[in-house]
Amino acid sequence: MVLDLKDLLSVLEPIREEKTIVFTNGCFDLMHAGHAHYLKKAKELGDILVVGLNSDNSVRRIKGPKRPIVPQEMRAYLLDSLKPVDYVVIFEEDTPERLIRAIRPHVLVKGADWDIKDIVGADFVLSYGGRVERVAFQFELSTSAIIRRVLELYKDADR
Repeated sequence: MVLDLKDLLSVLEPIREEKTIVFTNGCFDLMHAGHAHYLKKAKELGDILVVGLNSDNSVRRIKGPKRPIVPQEMRAYLLDSLKPVDYVVIFEEDTPERLIRAIRPHVLVKGADWDIKDIVGADFVLSYGGRVERVAFQFELSTSAIIRRVLELYKDADR
């Protein structure tokens, strides 16, 4: 379910004591097997998986003016359609710090390519006894790599 932060908090607060809330975030621009594996592993760390999704404006600031490829409403719809994902919340900021502080997840998840000291919100989550987990990649794949490959193929097709 795609919710704004206020509605999400109203859903999470009553179940916080009985369920383990897991939070992760990302742009999820062109969904691929790496994303699916990552989200599956994140869900295995608790009961409820909340995905913070960077808004279109946020993605542009982080990835550049030509991104995202897929608009936020479609990215949110796709994430919400995936079995491991319980809730999607779109955020405008460049980092999910505000979401993490509001949601107070039991488990914060990022990819294994992130050093724990660089994970936004890690110190906060650890401060109240939460956990920070890093998920190893199963597939060496990224949206940027997919875009580069498509551009290469397109360029080759013009010859």
